[in-house]
Amino acid sequence: MTMRGAVLANERYPDPMDAVDIFRLSLGTAIIVVALAFAVRRALFLNALIRSGQPAVDRTGHLPRRARAEAVEVLGQKKLLQWFVPGIAHVFAFWGFIVLGITVVEAFGEVFIPGFWFPVIGTWPIVLFLEDLFVILVLVGIILFALIRLTNNPVKKGRYSRFFGSHTGPAWVVLLMIFLVLLTLEIYRGAKLALYGDFPGAFLSNTIASWMSPLSENALQWIEVFGILSHIAVILGFLLLVLHSKHLHIFVAPINVAFSRRPNGLGPLLPMYFDGKPLDFEDPPDDATFGVGRIEDFTWKDTLDFATCTECGRCQSQCPAWNTGKPLSPKLMIMNLREASFAKAPYVLAAQKANGGANPPMGEFDEAVLAGLSPELRAEVEMPLVGSREGMAHKDTDGYDASGHRAQDGPAIDEDALWSCTTCGACVYQCPVDIEHIDHFIDMRRHQVLIETNFPAELNGLFKNIENKGNPWGMNASSRNAWIEEVDFDVRVFGTEGEDEIPEDVEYLFWVGCAGAFEDRAKRTTKAVAELLTIAGVNFMVLGEGETCTGDPARRAGNEFLFQMQGMQNVEVLNEIKAKKIVVTCPHCMNTLGREYPQIGGDYEVVHHSQLLATLVSEGRLTPVTSPDSGIGEKITYHDPCYLGRHNNVYVPPRDLVASVPGVDLVEMPRSGTESFCCGAGGARMWMEEKIGTRVNVNRADEAIATGATKVAVACPFCNVMINDGVTMRQQEGGAVGVEVVDVASVLLNSVKVKALP
Repeated sequence: MTMRGAVLANERYPDPMDAVDIFRLSLGTAIIVVALAFAVRRALFLNALIRSGQPAVDRTGHLPRRARAEAVEVLGQKKLLQWFVPGIAHVFAFWGFIVLGITVVEAFGEVFIPGFWFPVIGTWPIVLFLEDLFVILVLVGIILFALIRLTNNPVKKGRYSRFFGSHTGPAWVVLLMIFLVLLTLEIYRGAKLALYGDFPGAFLSNTIASWMSPLSENALQWIEVFGILSHIAVILGFLLLVLHSKHLHIFVAPINVAFSRRPNGLGPLLPMYFDGKPLDFEDPPDDATFGVGRIEDFTWKDTLDFATCTECGRCQSQCPAWNTGKPLSPKLMIMNLREASFAKAPYVLAAQKANGGANPPMGEFDEAVLAGLSPELRAEVEMPLVGSREGMAHKDTDGYDASGHRAQDGPAIDEDALWSCTTCGACVYQCPVDIEHIDHFIDMRRHQVLIETNFPAELNGLFKNIENKGNPWGMNASSRNAWIEEVDFDVRVFGTEGEDEIPEDVEYLFWVGCAGAFEDRAKRTTKAVAELLTIAGVNFMVLGEGETCTGDPARRAGNEFLFQMQGMQNVEVLNEIKAKKIVVTCPHCMNTLGREYPQIGGDYEVVHHSQLLATLVSEGRLTPVTSPDSGIGEKITYHDPCYLGRHNNVYVPPRDLVASVPGVDLVEMPRSGTESFCCGAGGARMWMEEKIGTRVNVNRADEAIATGATKVAVACPFCNVMINDGVTMRQQEGGAVGVEVVDVASVLLNSVKVKALP
């Protein structure tokens, strides 16, 4: 054992400082002081920029849910593990850096105290074992990350790579730096253990120490110092790189998860706020700004979202718009907003300072601050947030090339990208750091509609039809009950018997919806559900002409005024008649009635028809039987509606209905369940033409046809229309022979219809 080997852990080497100690102390201190000074300066800037955002509402409540999210999503890496291989690589890296944080403390301690160990636990065999184990696991993670990036090279795979548009160069630098962290750690650890003796548990470090043991004590001291100083330099360099790159998520992701929407970022849209307060649409402030038209109008939580993006591209890989050749990538849009945020930071922070530390006023320029800017920065500040990038570089990919280089020649967000979103929720569901993409998209749409009056022309008809006729199709309210005349059983209509309230014997108010009342294919679903409820002996009632559009299409299109008008009208009616339990056939109605109307005074128990029918089957009130019309031996595939699945977590009941039919073979499409591909109708896209790329509905129809199924079961009237149109298109081309698109209710009805109506 060497002289130093006799020194206990954390005891200062008793001899006077020699050249090695002086070199270690002086250079190490200099590296630490300089690097931390730059790091603190950057951290203060980032903190100021994020805090400069507008107030965010309800980001601290639901503490148990937030604590659980931190445990499950951050510590447990749940969302990352949705993709197993990259997920496990990230688990190795994440937990590796937590465990190896002990060695980082030791390295910094070694600068000042040679032979320093982490207090109490530093030499525990189990701790030393875990440290060495995670060195290996992190190395495995690095290799996996490298292989993933090589096999998904965006330069070769183009937009089919989820890394298209990501900053690929810095990503490779980060992998290199992580490797150097491990390398320098083992160099200094090996020398340290060679100096201080063998420590049980440190199997890898002991092995390296044995290789170094023939060296002299002086050589080992210099190797240890080289390893320590190199290790510290790499760590601090990594810190500075993280603070100046997309890897900032290492620090801000846990914070973003902590302040994210709970229970999740899907389902109801956020109300519109001004200065941190909900807007009163009946009497809005004179200076109110509707939606977000400037980067400084986003909230601090939005800005935190932008800074948190990892550029992993999971959202992009699932986006129906991106996968059909449109310029919208949720990832690139968030990256664009981050770029805009940093570009305008000098103005935003100067305006905040001039405003006494308060947030810059929404919708206004600070002319005094603006006058003091350079012409270049002033042009950046005055650039519209949303606009056309027509004729500009990389127009079809919202300003980015494959390697993450952005054309700085136009507005941050291309208007074609903004209006391509179907609000399907795949981006939010996939995001491992809880970025709320849809909220940002809708806020920008609100500004475009309500302030700029700049939106797709097709929406004019939608807005007028809803406002004047109470439905997107522009049909007369008197036609809402037309489907009742086409059935051979009684349907109770509210008010026909002089009722002021829902009678006590009525179990459910059947909200037929606009599609269910006016669109032919959806009417078949309406009639099927009504008949099944009648067979099951469920007492239900419809509102008839008392119904009007819930406002969902208007809200997703950014017309919050129209949504509020429709919503308040419906809430007034439903509250007046004391509606409590509502069954719907449209997931969009389900989401709006059940999850958004509480924002405006409506509180109802809303179920989807597939949920109610599945319950009736399980209770024996509906019994599927074998019959010539029941589809025995038939292969059926099911398409998950976005607003039923991802937005409301209803996946099993529709499948149970299909599977309950005797002899039916339920086959899944490759993209199903939580990863289901959108039909293309959401986000008011139902009423907009697809003029860019290929059609989303045809893409999904092709996937359904490829399963070999003769029926495509759906559980949404919008999906019914869109996938039906896609199948019809292929049939006109000579394909998809015999394929039919039907609602799950119709599948069930064909099996139980042999039973006589009561």
